[in-house]
Amino acid sequence: MAEEREVWVIVRVVLLCTAWYLISSGNNVVGKTLLNEFPYPMTVTMVQLVCIATCSSPVLKWMKVRRRSDISWSYYKRIIIPLALGKFMASVFSHVSIWRVPVSYAHTVKATMPLFTVVLGRVILQEKQTTKVYFSLVPIICGVAIATITELSFDMLGLIAALMSTCGFSLQNIFSKKVLTDTGIHHLRLLHLLGCLALFMFLPVWVFTDGLSIFQDESLLVRRDPWETLILLLLDGGLSWLQNLVAFTILHHVTPLTYAVASATKRISIISISLLLLRNPVTMPNVVGMFMAIVGVLGYNKAKYDANQSKKKAALMPLSQVVSTKHLNHSLQPPPFHPAYIFNHLEAAKQGPYPRLSNGTSSVVHTFPQNGHIPQIKTKNSHSVLHVSKANNNVETQ
Repeated sequence: MAEEREVWVIVRVVLLCTAWYLISSGNNVVGKTLLNEFPYPMTVTMVQLVCIATCSSPVLKWMKVRRRSDISWSYYKRIIIPLALGKFMASVFSHVSIWRVPVSYAHTVKATMPLFTVVLGRVILQEKQTTKVYFSLVPIICGVAIATITELSFDMLGLIAALMSTCGFSLQNIFSKKVLTDTGIHHLRLLHLLGCLALFMFLPVWVFTDGLSIFQDESLLVRRDPWETLILLLLDGGLSWLQNLVAFTILHHVTPLTYAVASATKRISIISISLLLLRNPVTMPNVVGMFMAIVGVLGYNKAKYDANQSKKKAALMPLSQVVSTKHLNHSLQPPPFHPAYIFNHLEAAKQGPYPRLSNGTSSVVHTFPQNGHIPQIKTKNSHSVLHVSKANNNVETQ
């Protein structure tokens, strides 16, 4: 029974990953096809935000994900709103990059995300990495450099936009993890919240930028049928939302390392499918640079995983393996001397193991020690009476 369950979990993850690769590749191909004749990346981003806001709500109700109302307004202003701003800007730059350069080259540049993650984590969170992690960034940088030099359709604006979007998504990943940790909000609820905030914040900006430009673009109806443009817009927005949903579902079922490897494999899938369907010209050095960058990402994921495992082992080290610099030279000290000991022992020696009464019988006297001493003992004989005071442990002989 357990083996069948494990097999089913593996099959489900494989199916989810396959769907993720196909949806992501289709989203990029549709986005590139749309932007070729509809050069308004901000509008494409706004449609994606509309799809996130409208499609996430029924899914959250179906999953019975409760609302989070205990997030303070100061936390919104300090973290949530800047995070929504970063999400919008990163999405816009991402669409500008695939509009200006081929999809394969844009995603090769986006393979530099580990580099931005390491640098931003060092600057913002003061995180230090191992030497192995730093060295794993070298093939990523070399691969992107080779792909850039040999790119036949190179465009500087496309390169800058791809780098800016990668930096934005790296910041989004860092602060999203912080929000999830600080507030305990569900990841899909956070996606819905950021989509709604970004949509309402930038709706006026879109009206006075892309909105006016589309209204004044007389050749827009000539370049492509408006219904075809509308269908591509909705299809791109729906695929983008579905991609986020599947990605979060996969992250819920697998470890972070498995998710990182699956994400790198997804980038290979996007590059390969875009080359086959869009048929943008490439050279062999260009392909070598692309796959060198992807292999570098895989190496970075492995190095990062090893570093995290080392931290966990160090944190869980048993106390028996901890070497102390303090020497145990303490010798056993006898208890402090008290005069009552002498009197008690003298009386005990006279009367035997138990105190003797006047009629010749013996009885066990129950005493209750206090701080190692007998608090009150009265012993009468022909010679003296012994009193031990409870208040100040003074010994009186009458």
